[in-house]
Amino acid sequence: MTGCRAALPGRLTTGMSEVDVIILGTGAAGMAAALAAHDAGASVALVERWDRIGGTSAISGGVIWVADNPRMRAAGMSDSREDALAYFRSLDHGDLVPETLEAFVDRGPEALAFLEDAGALAVSVLPGYPDYYTDRPGAKPQGSRALDHDLFDLTTLGEWATKIYAIEEPKPLMLRETPLGGASAMPPMEVLGQRMAARQCGFGQAMVARLLKACLTRGIEPILGVETKRLVRDGERITGIEGTKDGAPFALAARRGVIITTGGFEWDAEARQTFLRGPVTAPASPPTGTGGGLKLAMAAGAKLGNMTSAWWAPTLVTPDAPWASGEPRAQIILIERTVPHSIMVNRSGQRFCNEAANYSALGGVFHQFDPATYDYANLPAWLIFDAQYAARYPLGTRQPGQPMPDWVARADTLEGLAGEIGLEADALVETVARFNVHADEGRDPEFGRGNSAYDHFYGDRSRAKEKGGAAVTLGAIREAPFYAVEISSGLLGTNGGPRTDGQARILGHDGAPIPGLLGAGNAIACPTGGIYAGAGGTLGPALTFGYIAGRTAALANA
Repeated sequence: MTGCRAALPGRLTTGMSEVDVIILGTGAAGMAAALAAHDAGASVALVERWDRIGGTSAISGGVIWVADNPRMRAAGMSDSREDALAYFRSLDHGDLVPETLEAFVDRGPEALAFLEDAGALAVSVLPGYPDYYTDRPGAKPQGSRALDHDLFDLTTLGEWATKIYAIEEPKPLMLRETPLGGASAMPPMEVLGQRMAARQCGFGQAMVARLLKACLTRGIEPILGVETKRLVRDGERITGIEGTKDGAPFALAARRGVIITTGGFEWDAEARQTFLRGPVTAPASPPTGTGGGLKLAMAAGAKLGNMTSAWWAPTLVTPDAPWASGEPRAQIILIERTVPHSIMVNRSGQRFCNEAANYSALGGVFHQFDPATYDYANLPAWLIFDAQYAARYPLGTRQPGQPMPDWVARADTLEGLAGEIGLEADALVETVARFNVHADEGRDPEFGRGNSAYDHFYGDRSRAKEKGGAAVTLGAIREAPFYAVEISSGLLGTNGGPRTDGQARILGHDGAPIPGLLGAGNAIACPTGGIYAGAGGTLGPALTFGYIAGRTAALANA
C-alpha cells in the first residue's frame, strides 16, 4: 500500500488515514454495509457528503420488502425462493439479471436477520399489505413480505439525532397505525403528543435512527461534509478516495475496498436528461440524489445498467413547503388518488388510467407520447375532486376539514373549474358524468379501478360493504365546490447505475469486477431491475446489497 499512501497525503482529524473499508453514503444501504463489514472484522469509515444522515431513506415510509423474511417466518406465514423468483420473472421485461436477482432473494432473509440481531432493525409484518401485482405467480395478495418499523427513542442518540435528514419534521407513529399502512384511523392526538414529547419516531426516521445507533455503538461515527472528488487506484485496484472536507483537502485509504451507496441521480439535471426515458417534473426524494456515486463509478470504468429506469410515481408539489435548501418539494400521492369522489384527467379532460393502481406502474403512464401533437399526452394531469372528498380525505399535509391551500384550484361548477385549469369544459363535464354513472353502479369498465386487492388498500375502508366493495375507491363527483390540483411525473429515486455481480462488486466494461469497488442502494443498477415488487421494493434490495457489499469487502484480500 506504499504507493497508495503516497497518493493520499490528507488525513482525518482523528489521525486515521487508512481503514479496511470505506463506505460512501449514510442511507440504509451505507449503514447496513458498515455494520456488515465491521461484524466481519474490518475497520470502517462511513463517509457522507452532506451535513445530514439518511437522505432518501430518512424521509421514506421505511417499509422493507423481502421475501421469506424472518418476521413472516416467525408469524407462520409461508413463502419460498421459488415463489419469489416466479413473481419477479412474471414481471420481467428484459431488465432482470439472474445473478443479482437471485442474490437478493437468497440473501435478503439473511441480511434482515443479521440487522435485527445487531439491533439495527426492529420490524414487524405490515398487516394485509399486498404485493403490487396480485394476479402474478408467486404474489402474496394478503401481504407478509412488507415490513414496518417499531418506534425508536431519539433521546438515545443524543446530539446525533439532530443530524438525521428532516428530523425537524418528526413522525411520531408507525406506518401500520396510519391509513397508509392499512389502519382505519390514526392514533389519538393525545398519544401523538406524548410520543413527540418523548421524542419517539417511526417510518424511515426510525430505520435510519436505529441503524445509526447500531453504528455508533460499534464506534462507527459518520464523517460528514466530505465531497469525494475521485477514487484512488493502485494499478487496477481501487485503494481510497480523495476530495474535500469543509473546504480542506481530504484523503483516506482503503485496504480492502470502497463501497458506493450515495443514492440516485434524479436531482442532477444533466444526468436526468441524458439517461431517463421520460419527463421528470417533480422528484419526491430530497435534493441529495445528485449522482456523485454514479460519476465516480463511471470514471473508474464501470459498466452501467438500468439507466433509463427509476422508481416512478405520481407526485404532488406543495409550493408552500419547499425543502430547507430552497428546492421545490413534492410528495408521492397514494390515498389522494385512491379514495372515492376523485379522478385524474389529462390535458384533454379525459381519464387515462386506473387511478388506484400502484404508484410505480402508474408513474409510467405519464411517459405516453402522442406523435400527433409531438408531446406527452397525459401531462399536465389533474386530480379532480369535490366537496365530499374535501370533507372526508386528506390532500398532502392538509387534513380533512382544514381549509384548502391557496394553490388548489376551486370553482362552484365543473365548467368553472375547467376554466381555472385550462381544460375544455365540455370534455371535463362529460368525463365526470360518465365516471359518475359507473361509480354509482360500483364498477369502472374503462380502467378496472377497484378490481384488485391493491386498489382497495388505500381506499376508504368504512365503505367496504357497499357496492361489492368497490365503493372503497369509487364514488361520484357531484357536490360543489369542485377542486383540482396538478399531478406531476415524479419518482422516488433512480434505480440505474453501475452493474454489480451477486457479491455487490461493481463490474467493469469487460464484465469483470473492478478490484476494490462495490456498491448498493439506488447508486447501482437495482438487483430487481425496474420491478417494484411491493411496498419497500427499494429498501429491501438496498439493505440486502449493503449487507452483501460490507461482507464481501471485509473478507477481500488487501
